[in-house]
Amino acid sequence: MTKAVLLRVGIDSGSGGIQGPLFKDGSFEFVCIPDGKGVSVHRYGTCIGKNGIPHSDYFPARKREAVARQHVHLDPEFETFTYGDPTLPKRSLRTLEKGDFLIFYAGLQEWDHDAGWSSNHPPALYIIGYFVVEMAGMAGDFSKATLRAKFGQNFHVRYSSVFKVQRDQLVLVKGGMGSRLLKTAHRISAEGADRAGKPLKVLSPAMRKLFGDFDGRISIQRSPPRWIAAAFVEKAVGFVTELR
Repeated sequence: MTKAVLLRVGIDSGSGGIQGPLFKDGSFEFVCIPDGKGVSVHRYGTCIGKNGIPHSDYFPARKREAVARQHVHLDPEFETFTYGDPTLPKRSLRTLEKGDFLIFYAGLQEWDHDAGWSSNHPPALYIIGYFVVEMAGMAGDFSKATLRAKFGQNFHVRYSSVFKVQRDQLVLVKGGMGSRLLKTAHRISAEGADRAGKPLKVLSPAMRKLFGDFDGRISIQRSPPRWIAAAFVEKAVGFVTELR
């Protein structure tokens, strides 16, 4: 039976300081979190977006020069479709099997190249892409040949100093045929509140009809992987694969 899971990725106010930019036509730029280890060959100043603009230009003007030199933790990557994470909350992703779906969502906010961030449109959470899983597991489950051939472009595998430390805790997922980074973002969040009354992004009522309510845990602001109940998987996958 096919499984499907929602996972938040990308830069946000808590990790990087901004949201990803959402453009008026619904297209977006997927901006990754900073690489605190300083090993990546990618930098915000050299990551050039679809509009020909470096990702560093989406940061406040006073920070752009420094941010342009900041290394980028490029993960997930949508060229060879890999994702990796050494943290315990992501460990359940090792159970994904061929044909399952790993659905990515990210925080985005409307951006205008002349006016900058739109204060009239606060950040929200949007589906930005998905993997149709080819394989998944702990890094130690794979041979060196498989790691090189299938996961060689993943941040956690590509840099030997990182892989050496993280290998025993690292979960890896490889997307196969049908995997994609969307051209248009699709909103899935609504504004809710936590027990203290503070604003909280939750799965919108419309999306709950497609993805379920995760046994009442509808917060998707900062959460571990949200596994979609079996009764909703077919509906959720059908929706996601129609997105463009």
